[in-house]
Amino acid sequence: MPQQDTQSREDRLKITEIFYSLQGEARDAGKPTVFIRLTGCPLRCVYCDSEYAFHGGEWMYIDQIMEKAAAYDTPYICVTGGEPLAQKRCQQLLHKLCDAGYQVSLETSGALDVSQVDKRVSRVVDIKTPASGEAERNLWSNLEILTAHDQVKFVICSRADYDWAVAEIRTRALEQKLEILLSPAWGQLDASQLAGWVLQDQLNVRVQMQLHKILWGDVPGK
Repeated sequence: MPQQDTQSREDRLKITEIFYSLQGEARDAGKPTVFIRLTGCPLRCVYCDSEYAFHGGEWMYIDQIMEKAAAYDTPYICVTGGEPLAQKRCQQLLHKLCDAGYQVSLETSGALDVSQVDKRVSRVVDIKTPASGEAERNLWSNLEILTAHDQVKFVICSRADYDWAVAEIRTRALEQKLEILLSPAWGQLDASQLAGWVLQDQLNVRVQMQLHKILWGDVPGK
């Protein structure tokens, strides 16, 4: 195979979808955002709402991805999955997006090393709770390198999940280091119940709802 063709193939990522919507979660909730959803994930969380991104997808060159994202007049881009870091060229995409001047966030499971992610990216690391079925996959060393620019998320399915999350937050002194997001698992835990627990324990966290689901329900690409 010619050298040029080999290099071109190395500039590709498998993409499930690229769409424009409101950011439904985290620090930039409510802001018009371009979402770049990469295909594939090594985890199988019981509450996953993006199983359709596990397989399939379309190979796209990074320049094509950049061109499609530029069609929308917004500075906010969220790279998500699946698990975007499962594709090694995701790092290249993140770097190019930052160089282009976008405010970039990365939604990652926290099971993969985030140390090589461009520091201009806001890393939203989803710490897996016991009820997710994937808590043993948490790469706890990630927490040592996160900064106030990053965010940590816990999806809470039950009181047991909440108690587990509180213990981890306090044992690891996360409240003093970075923004913490607690989200009720959609259809499994009432948000008002989670809010009550947080207020009772006086946690320094942000209780977040999934705005996109409140607006549009479980509709892919919203």
